[in-house]
Amino acid sequence: MDYKILINKENKITNQIVNNTNLITIKDYLNQEILIEKKTYQMYLKLREVLISEKIEIAITSAYRSIQEQEKLLEEFQNQYGNDYIKHYVALPGYSEHHTGLCLDLTFKNNGQYLETNEELLANEEIFLKIQKYLAEYGFIIRYPKEKETITGYSYEPWHIRYVGRKTAMMMEKETLCLEEYHQKYRISGAIIINKPSGMTSRDIDTYLSNKFDTKKVGHTGTLDPLASGVLIVLINKATKISSDITSNDKEYIATVKIGLQTDTLDITGNVIENITSYPKIDLEKLLKSFQKTYLQEVPIYSAVKVNGKKLYQYARENIPVELPKKEVTIKEIELLSEKEDSFTFRCLVSKGTYIRSLIRDMGKMINIPMTMQNLIRTREADFSLEESFTLEKIKEGDYQVIPIEKILKYPIIYIEDELLLKKIINGMTIENSYKIENKVLFKHNHLLLAIYQVTEDQKYLKSYRNFS
Repeated sequence: MDYKILINKENKITNQIVNNTNLITIKDYLNQEILIEKKTYQMYLKLREVLISEKIEIAITSAYRSIQEQEKLLEEFQNQYGNDYIKHYVALPGYSEHHTGLCLDLTFKNNGQYLETNEELLANEEIFLKIQKYLAEYGFIIRYPKEKETITGYSYEPWHIRYVGRKTAMMMEKETLCLEEYHQKYRISGAIIINKPSGMTSRDIDTYLSNKFDTKKVGHTGTLDPLASGVLIVLINKATKISSDITSNDKEYIATVKIGLQTDTLDITGNVIENITSYPKIDLEKLLKSFQKTYLQEVPIYSAVKVNGKKLYQYARENIPVELPKKEVTIKEIELLSEKEDSFTFRCLVSKGTYIRSLIRDMGKMINIPMTMQNLIRTREADFSLEESFTLEKIKEGDYQVIPIEKILKYPIIYIEDELLLKKIINGMTIENSYKIENKVLFKHNHLLLAIYQVTEDQKYLKSYRNFS
């Protein structure tokens, strides 16, 4: 379950959240049976145990609440306190944190009795201040903290806590964020264009951003070798669903080639297979232009491509012979930038799946002179250039931009207001192509991206392609 899900006045609980909630039955402070999310209760018990050692005995007054129970509670509070109270304390059915099973209301014993009213609890706020010191350690936050009322939409409730996981709770405590602020800062979906430094793997970059944005949903769209630097598109959260829409795009590189050298990895980091210092003069411009074509390129053995379920580099490391697969690639543009006595640099625009290491090897094979990749910079991927990228140093300083999904894909956008159509799109139902869409379209409701739809073969209907709701 997503322990960091946001349910508030603007975000209604979904069936997906409800279906993924593992509820268990426990006893509340009155010994009555109530429901709560399993992990939340396990961590509550640990919190309760440490507080007992501080001579504070807490108990749960309320946890999970169904929409029907929320409706009943709303009616009771309206009759007792009026609508003004409701605005500050009671959420509308479907928009309550209690529907998640991740939040709970606490009470504690005072002179041998559990306090029951909000007025009594607030009068003993100093006890809650002692409790708050331990919350983050066990993955809890105060859901409606003091001085955040205008952001959360509800008055300060020190007894209302919420499980989000230890790492997230510690982050929020350190930065004094409420859940709405945390979502605005960290739970964003889109792409960050990274200027990957040489020496790091693409997976290293994913891990860095995963920690930065406190999410496991991170992935790059086109791997760069550790030796290489330059443009690496990294998708975060819901944007990971559009990875295949980006990986099909062309890529531009600037590569430097060492002449006379051949290694097992096809780049300068590998073991030397052949090294010659004497070779005839090469017409580099003619050589490069001869590769501006479509051809079958043999995949390098030091790559993550799988053969019979096993990655090629595993065959190489275990010294097991394997037939290397070939893939059709297109070198769309290629030009010589500079040359030296034993090296040269070129720029190329290539199709998806092209290995520049293999391209350089193939150049060497054509003229029977070994060549290997000395340096590689990816200057463009899809519509994103090196000039638009951010270094890890800039990201650490907070100087970066997350590109929204709609700006990455640039499909037409249609805003949905009709409730029936909105429900169909959220549920992934096929609809009529009354918008005359020719390929794909983005559907939004207010500021939220709902889904990507694509046309059927007969162009008459639109069917769900990616769902974000």
